[in-house]
Amino acid sequence: MTKRRVSLPDEMADSLEAFLAEVDERLSNAGPDGPERTCEVVADVLVDLHGDREAYERWQDGERVSPAAEVRLRSYDPCNVTLESEYYAEKDEERFRRSKHLQWLWRQFDATPMADNVAFALRFRRMLAHHLFADCGDDCRFFKGITFTYGHNISVGDNVVVHDDVHLDDRGKLTVGDRVSISDSAHVYSHDHDVVDQTHVTDYRTVLEDDARITYDAMVQAGVRVGENAIVGAKSVVQDDVPAHHVAVGQPAKSVKVKPGWEDVADPVDADVETPKEERRIEREVPDDAEIFDEFQRDLAPPSGE
Repeated sequence: MTKRRVSLPDEMADSLEAFLAEVDERLSNAGPDGPERTCEVVADVLVDLHGDREAYERWQDGERVSPAAEVRLRSYDPCNVTLESEYYAEKDEERFRRSKHLQWLWRQFDATPMADNVAFALRFRRMLAHHLFADCGDDCRFFKGITFTYGHNISVGDNVVVHDDVHLDDRGKLTVGDRVSISDSAHVYSHDHDVVDQTHVTDYRTVLEDDARITYDAMVQAGVRVGENAIVGAKSVVQDDVPAHHVAVGQPAKSVKVKPGWEDVADPVDADVETPKEERRIEREVPDDAEIFDEFQRDLAPPSGE
């Protein structure tokens, strides 16, 4: 084993427990029928984490602040901010209203000094994941700089570890099994853009099965299944399914061997691999009342050749 247990001093551990319990309870009670709104809870937590309570209350009491200070103070409230995923026309508006607020809390927590206090930060993000994700198992570890599209289309099993600066795209759906490890700077996608019209998006279900490992700076493309106990090598680009117990490397990634000890239960390296992406396609419709725009405004017709 390569890890040893590390614990916070008792005083810090007690403060952490009290803080987590308070935020967890407030988020659990927030909602349409609850005593608070999620955005109010998020704003309160961020004001305190950033040490801005005194200035925030002065501003709330009507005292004049500079325009820059007012922008900062208003931005603690996620109702006053926009995220890139907010522009996606096919998103589930009802689910996004809450997940946006929780995603803002996650991202802005990562901008505080506490985000580098690993024992503290892992506990805080794990608590948030139980509110943000569609499902989150036990004892997961989420490190700094992780980003999502929405968050609410992600399901994560037990004992999952996601390292620094990983992007988990859940514009489609992303399912992560038990004990999966995703290394620094990896990207896992669940949507594709059309080759001709990049504004046309197709969503898929992407799956990382139990005990899969996605190593440093690898990319898993939309609609792919990385099989149980498989490894994706560093900087690889996975375009097709990776069979269980295989090691896949390269751009595009290809299976190069079976993990030692699993030869009797794994498909041979040269076996044909099917990737039934169309079966994993997710049909989503844009609401009739959505205001649509094309940011590129290009003529997509190919040249006539005349």
